[in-house]
Amino acid sequence: MGQSRKTVCVCPYCGRQFEIDVWDSVNAAADPHERDRVMSGDLFRHSCPHCKTDFLFRNDLVYMDPRFRFVIWLSEKDPMDQLVQYTRPLAKQGWKLRRCNTIAELIEKIQIFEDRMDDVAVELAKYDSFIEFIDNKKGKPEDITSVEYQRTDNGVMKINIRMDDKGMSFLIPTGMIEEELEEDAARFEVNNEEFPCINGDWMISLFKEADGKA
Repeated sequence: MGQSRKTVCVCPYCGRQFEIDVWDSVNAAADPHERDRVMSGDLFRHSCPHCKTDFLFRNDLVYMDPRFRFVIWLSEKDPMDQLVQYTRPLAKQGWKLRRCNTIAELIEKIQIFEDRMDDVAVELAKYDSFIEFIDNKKGKPEDITSVEYQRTDNGVMKINIRMDDKGMSFLIPTGMIEEELEEDAARFEVNNEEFPCINGDWMISLFKEADGKA
């Protein structure tokens, strides 16, 4: 079962303090309702009792799903020693261990793993879609607000590139991405036991290093 507790937060709008319930851990198998609240963002959404404004409060969270065999640490900090000691045997059994910096990254990562996809392959597909979008002059890099994984169906991955007023979708065969990963396996190697942060910044850093720009 997951664990929740009460803590005091400061409203980012009116600056007044009040008490909220936050979750330190969620087990998706044991807490399906809380899993749904994570995916909708409601687990992190709170309303100030003073100014009545809604806002997101991101606390450190351990998210585990035994069905799909992964653990995600939502935090900008390295995982706690206690968490590493607990999850190291899971990594040896083939579980995926990941760290996410933001709530949006967490939600996307859960969707990726529930689709039984490799998140390295997804990040490469997002990177390739971004490059194609720019090369085809569909928009400027600074105008892009997000590059998002949506789903994978029948061996085809859907990636959405969004700007403020428009966007574009890419349909990418997973076989093509897998071949790209196999051709340069050393570059995309991941140390799973250390809760790596596999996101767009990580993928960009791999290509910068290869080009001697890191």
